[in-house]
Amino acid sequence: MGSSSSKHSVSDSDKAILELKVQRDKLQKYQNQITKVSQRELQIAKLNLEKGNKERALLALKKKKYQEQLISQTNDQLLNLSKLLQTIEFSLIQKDVINGLKIGNQVLVSLNKETNIQDVENLLMDTQEAIEYQNEISELLSTNLSPESEEAALQDLAELQLQLMNSPPKNKLPEPVINSNIQNQNENNKESNRVSISSEDSKNSEKLADMEPIAI
Repeated sequence: MGSSSSKHSVSDSDKAILELKVQRDKLQKYQNQITKVSQRELQIAKLNLEKGNKERALLALKKKKYQEQLISQTNDQLLNLSKLLQTIEFSLIQKDVINGLKIGNQVLVSLNKETNIQDVENLLMDTQEAIEYQNEISELLSTNLSPESEEAALQDLAELQLQLMNSPPKNKLPEPVINSNIQNQNENNKESNRVSISSEDSKNSEKLADMEPIAI
């Protein structure tokens, strides 16, 4: 008897759906990593402001907004492609889906570069290598950062400046906290001492008055 075997072919639609899932997983991974990077960028912006370097502080905040912009755009695009695959015949949108996935992969490559937290430290340093990195990032952001993200970065900078102005100097010692009970007890002790001294002085005066005058 002959044996029959069935072959299951994977359609282009299935491949596209699988690619979407892969890109979503990568996006989630990069998003978690960039959250840590963004926190450090915010710290570096504050440190640069404390040193009086407003330009570097703004650069760190712009870089933070750029990363958020990349994540938002990629996430929106993947959601749109997912909806297309669920509602429209794949053969009608195959070209658009393939192009969308290609762009998604390119953006994910850019996001992967943004997850290196060591690069962020260059926004705080004065070495030649760090300055070259700062110039490179500044040029990149000048053409890739949206006007909305740039405006948001300026607002963040203004808020940080306000926080810095309102924060107490770091070298100022905190005011000592005085316990009210201890303070009252000290005042009572002082009053008791004053009464005791006054009573002693009165007794001494009486003794002097009772003494007979010494004949000369």
